Amino acid sequence: MSTPASPHVASAPGKVILFGEHAVVYGQPAIAVPVTQVQATATVEPAPPGSGLMLVASDLETNALLVTAPPDEPLAAAARLTLAHLSAPEPDATLTVSSAIPIARGLGSGTAVSTALARALASFLGHPLEPAEVSALVFEVEKIHHGTPSGIDNTVVAYAQPVYFVRGHPVERLTVRTSFTLLIGDTGTRGPTRQVVERVRQGWKRSPAHYDALFDQIGDIVTEARRAIKAGDVDALGPLMDDNHALLIELKVSSAKLNRLVEAARFAGALGAKLSGAGRGGNMVALVEEPCIEEVAEALREAGAVRVIRTTIPTTD
Repeated sequence: MSTPASPHVASAPGKVILFGEHAVVYGQPAIAVPVTQVQATATVEPAPPGSGLMLVASDLETNALLVTAPPDEPLAAAARLTLAHLSAPEPDATLTVSSAIPIARGLGSGTAVSTALARALASFLGHPLEPAEVSALVFEVEKIHHGTPSGIDNTVVAYAQPVYFVRGHPVERLTVRTSFTLLIGDTGTRGPTRQVVERVRQGWKRSPAHYDALFDQIGDIVTEARRAIKAGDVDALGPLMDDNHALLIELKVSSAKLNRLVEAARFAGALGAKLSGAGRGGNMVALVEEPCIEEVAEALREAGAVRVIRTTIPTTD
């Protein structure tokens, strides 16, 4: 493979899980959508011969040569996995990543950074990757971040399309019949994904029948939500979000801040609202109609949201 003289740039969006978090780890379906309003970007530029690959991420206070980076450092892991996948030697280059996606808020910041990195590095080496290849590489990096990832984050970010996901099954890119708008409210608290996922696993080990029943109910909600999205029945999604949130509370993964934002959104006119992601911090998501978007956004800020992101999921072919 020849190394080009010009920089190569790639980006990847954030994401939110609309339905099915936690249950998706136990074989149930989940639905996630990209959040294109926030992006991670990676740039690879040539460096002098013999300098090796330098990894730079000012957001993460990272500035290290690949050869000296520890095996469990996510940026280094993503670079090494990409090089191994391409059977390519380490290039002499500087790889710089940056992200507008809030870290540890359930928006897939780490996933997007790994995705952008893999794409930019592969492009620099003259071998652009297909979404399925990127998703598989990033899934391996996700194990460092989350321990036992479901696979949904790397899938939705790599494809940058709404997806219906069941672990171990082919990805289904969702047909969106009618566009809909979401407001994402940030609690301002980091979501400890790995710890929350492990806490749910320990609860499941102690009471498998109880947890499996909750997971089954969440799976039923996801199935109905998939039908509604494909049929363009946006009004049906709101109550399903509310029901999903109630089950996540039963799983003990919500928090007082998340519940306060969810309730504020509903009271201000949202069709439905729920936490999104692992929980115990991070973000919630509300389904809103055009007339009340600003009212719901203001209600979220008044209830303590440190930022509110608006995103519209467009119709697909």
